[in-house]
Amino acid sequence: MAAEGYYIGLMSGTSMDGIDAALISTHPTGIRLLHTLSHPWPAALEQRLRAQASRASCTLQEYGEIDHLCAQQFSQAALSLLDSAGIPASRIRAIGSHGQTLYHHPSSVVPFTLQIGDPSVIAENTGITVVADFRRRDIAAGGQGAPLVPAFHQALFHSPEKNRVILNIGGIANITVLPAAGDCITGFDTGPGNCLMDGWCRKSQNQPYDASGEWAAQGNVHPPLLQSLLQDDYFRQSPPKSTGTEYFNQEWLEARLRQYPEIPDHDVQASLLALTAVTVSQAILNWAGDTDEILVCGGGAHNRQLMTELSRRLSPIPVAPTDNIAGGISPDWVEAAAFAWLAKQTLTGAPGNLPEVTGARHPVILGGIYPKNQGF
Repeated sequence: MAAEGYYIGLMSGTSMDGIDAALISTHPTGIRLLHTLSHPWPAALEQRLRAQASRASCTLQEYGEIDHLCAQQFSQAALSLLDSAGIPASRIRAIGSHGQTLYHHPSSVVPFTLQIGDPSVIAENTGITVVADFRRRDIAAGGQGAPLVPAFHQALFHSPEKNRVILNIGGIANITVLPAAGDCITGFDTGPGNCLMDGWCRKSQNQPYDASGEWAAQGNVHPPLLQSLLQDDYFRQSPPKSTGTEYFNQEWLEARLRQYPEIPDHDVQASLLALTAVTVSQAILNWAGDTDEILVCGGGAHNRQLMTELSRRLSPIPVAPTDNIAGGISPDWVEAAAFAWLAKQTLTGAPGNLPEVTGARHPVILGGIYPKNQGF
């Protein structure tokens, strides 16, 4: 089945800093990013989502309400994107909606992952076919359900001349290892990206994030705290592995801060930035030591202090944003574009996971298809 054309990707990650919407065109020779838009979460809904994302339980009423309310916001993001781009909904083949992750627990006795944002509501509101719930089929096949973006990274960023690592720094950081030879592609979640830094900034500064890492730069790394944070077993696990804010959250941090009650707030922030830099760098050096270049996407690409620290730790390997190469995409829109591309994969009956990344037993077609109303 040929399914070249226009697709929309909708992505809200573990940072919960808004819904990223990306319009792409796909054709036999490649992928083109056409238009983008960031849609903010209403403050009251964002508060409810953050409250639930660090809990292990939720009432059925709360689940049903935020599932529906999230879908309304995803719908509005898609419609606003189309309005801004001047393209009618009838020209869009499908929306790939990642949904909002509330809980990701693939390694438990009963493995599962939960993303909300009812795709039926999105299809009804937009009049566009929706592909959603991408992660659960990979888990059903024995995988981690994450990361899923490496297949898109392979399609967009593979180079036959250079061994590349694509580093995504959202709330959680993950890497995709792309050897020039095209084989042995791997990837996994390295641990916290921005989530702990953002949470500490909200608590201590009443700000959503530390712009450019300026606050962290004012502090000094507290070595005993950093070593305490690095002792977590997750960092020593071998891939495939994935994690989320249901694990790395403020409760996780506070439990370790109790040993060091006198640390200044900005020193805590500096130590959290170092935690991200150390765990990302160790993951790359341990699992992709022959890397020629590292391309960074996600919100962390704008944190100058973090990028400087990564460059220092990974020298002489160059570290640069994903739009630093020909055919690249701005760091802000890689994940949203990826889920637009994954929607195309599903509609064409093509797999969207990489078993060598997720640990699934075999490739699978991801997600469910929620068709647009045909007018009957």
